[in-house]
Amino acid sequence: MSFVQAKYDKLKSFIGGFDSAVVAYSGGVDSSLVAYVTAQVLGSRSLAVTSGSKSLKREDLALSKELADRWNMPHRVIVTDELDDPNYRANPTDRCFYCKTSLYTHLAQIAKAEGFDAIFNGTNLDDLGDHRPGLIAAREHGVMAPLAESGFTKADIRSLAANLGLENARKPQSACLSSRVPYGTSIDASLLGQIERAESALLALGFSQFRVRHHGDVARLELVASEFDKALARRDVIVERVKACGYRFVALDLAGFRSGSLNEGLVD
Repeated sequence: MSFVQAKYDKLKSFIGGFDSAVVAYSGGVDSSLVAYVTAQVLGSRSLAVTSGSKSLKREDLALSKELADRWNMPHRVIVTDELDDPNYRANPTDRCFYCKTSLYTHLAQIAKAEGFDAIFNGTNLDDLGDHRPGLIAAREHGVMAPLAESGFTKADIRSLAANLGLENARKPQSACLSSRVPYGTSIDASLLGQIERAESALLALGFSQFRVRHHGDVARLELVASEFDKALARRDVIVERVKACGYRFVALDLAGFRSGSLNEGLVD
C-alpha cells in the first residue's frame, strides 16, 4: 500500500489544487475513485455527473446512483444526445470522439453555469496505450485526468479502491454498449437494448466478465477462459436466452474475453 499511498497523496494534492470540480462518473471503478476522492477533498464543491444515455447499461446507471448516495457524494444524472448525432450512429473508428464530445459539452455547460473550476475524468495510464479517440475530445474541452496525472495504472486504481473500501473495487470492466458493435455497423437505441438484454442474460447465469459482440444475426460471446466449461455445460440455456434477445446464432469466441477486442488491428 505504501507505493499506492504515495500516488494517493499525489492524487489528493492534484485535486486540491482546484477550488471545485465536476467529475464524469459512470459507476466504473476508475471514475468512481476520482469522484470519491474529489468529494473527499472538495466536499460540496464537487459534483459527480452521470450520463444516463442508452449506451450505459441500466444496471451501471443504478449502481452510480446507489454508490453516490452511499458515499454522500453530490451527484446528478443527465441524458446526453450522442444518438442524435449521425456521426456517432454511423459508428466510425472515432465513434468515441463524438460520444465524449457530447458528454464533455454538457459538463462544460454545467461548469460554466454553476461556477465549477475544473472537469475531471477517470483516464489512467493504461488507457493512454489503447485506441481512445475520446482523449481528443477531452483535450478539446480542457478535461483533466487526475489518475493519469498522479501516475495511476488500472492495478493501482483497484488496489487503492479496495483499501478505501469502495464496494465496486473489483467490478468487472464495463465499457459503453456501443463498443460491442463492429465499426461501420450503424448504432441505434434498439440495437443497444438488444445487446444489453443478452448481456443481462449472461449475468443472470452467473458469468463474471464477458462481452456480447454484435455481428448482425450472430452474438459472439467473449467469456473468461476459466468459465468455458461452465458455458459448455449450460450451452442449451445460454443459446435459448441469447436467441430470445433477437439473435439467430450464438457463438463462443475461443480467444476469450478481451477488453476492446474490436479495436484489434487499429492504428491511432
